[in-house]
Amino acid sequence: MTHAVALLLYIGSLILWFRSLLSGGRGRGPGIAFGLAAAGVAAHVVALARFTAEYGQLPLNGLAPSLSTVALIIGIGLVATLGLGEGRRVGIVLVPVVILLEVVAVSLGIEPATELLDFQGAWFVFHVTLAFAGLGGLAVAFASGLLYLVQLHELTAKRMGRLFQFTPPLATLDRLGRTGLVAGFITFTLALALGWLWTVSFRQSFDQSNPKVVWAIMCWLIFVVAFGVRVGGGVKERRSALASVVGFSLIVVTYLGLRMVSSQGGFFL
Repeated sequence: MTHAVALLLYIGSLILWFRSLLSGGRGRGPGIAFGLAAAGVAAHVVALARFTAEYGQLPLNGLAPSLSTVALIIGIGLVATLGLGEGRRVGIVLVPVVILLEVVAVSLGIEPATELLDFQGAWFVFHVTLAFAGLGGLAVAFASGLLYLVQLHELTAKRMGRLFQFTPPLATLDRLGRTGLVAGFITFTLALALGWLWTVSFRQSFDQSNPKVVWAIMCWLIFVVAFGVRVGGGVKERRSALASVVGFSLIVVTYLGLRMVSSQGGFFL
């Protein structure tokens, strides 16, 4: 029931974001939309807290609970933009992502996973939480990068319509994207380090052919590329925005492909 309340608040927020877009971002629309999204995040926290209390485990294992947790972390990333003024308008990109993840999670049934992982305990909790936080940071960079490219295109085409008026300034979007990348890179790197230390300590081996390991390394390399393209001349902010958009999309596509074709179990997501 609480998940349904969170979804309704997210959907209401999205409707207001689009109404605000049609009005060029004028009035109180963006603020109300952001407030509804924040209320959705609060309801989402309550829903996952109830899951933890009822089943005695954190919602980090199993596809549906993990997807819901990732959705929550992305929502928290949106709430964290509170001090950026117009930067909060990345919600028009982030909220649909949150809704999609939460709809899939609710459709699958947010229940405890029946499959036991050998990677458990505090190691597992920190590893997965940090990994999800890293993906949340990249999602924020994706949203700001997408709006950066849209705003840059509007400026290049000399169109000053509603889309231009709604979209935050390029400097704000670049700062937000850079912050998301830095936070995401640090947390995701720590997640990989914890996973590697656990594997070496308890298995005395590192299975580089495991699809999960390959996917995780690919995610880390995408962070590195997004930072690397900021070096050199030209419009480095545009290159970074494009790398964030393409990189996040690639992560999603390859993950879906792995879930469909991999015969190995033990996915925490």
